[in-house]
Amino acid sequence: MLPAVGRLIRESVQAKARYTEAENYLQNLSQRILLLGGLSVDISAVESLKAQKESSGQTLKQSLEKIEQMGVVVKDLDVGLVDFPTLYLGEEVYLCWRMDEDDIEHWHGVHEGFAGRKEIDQHFVDNHRGREN
Repeated sequence: MLPAVGRLIRESVQAKARYTEAENYLQNLSQRILLLGGLSVDISAVESLKAQKESSGQTLKQSLEKIEQMGVVVKDLDVGLVDFPTLYLGEEVYLCWRMDEDDIEHWHGVHEGFAGRKEIDQHFVDNHRGREN
């Protein structure tokens, strides 16, 4: 599942960045128009940015929906951080992965977050039962 999630989270991170870039530019432009009482604006460039924002927002929404349907929890879109719910010693925990990592090598409790990440060791592997649906 990791290759598919990796592709989708990278797509989401890029879509968010494009959306934010377009949104910031459009807000800045609106502010300048308001402060200056008008401004000569390249309408085609503004329309292109609006289309980029809309397209990026749609891509982001679709990617996040696909990730959610896979049962994966998106934690941070700035760094591409996701958690995979699973069971360890009968308790729900998260396998933790960030898009710059090659494999899933860490886990943490549901209330610990990224700061509480621990390496997956043999004890974890021996006592990991997977999530029961």
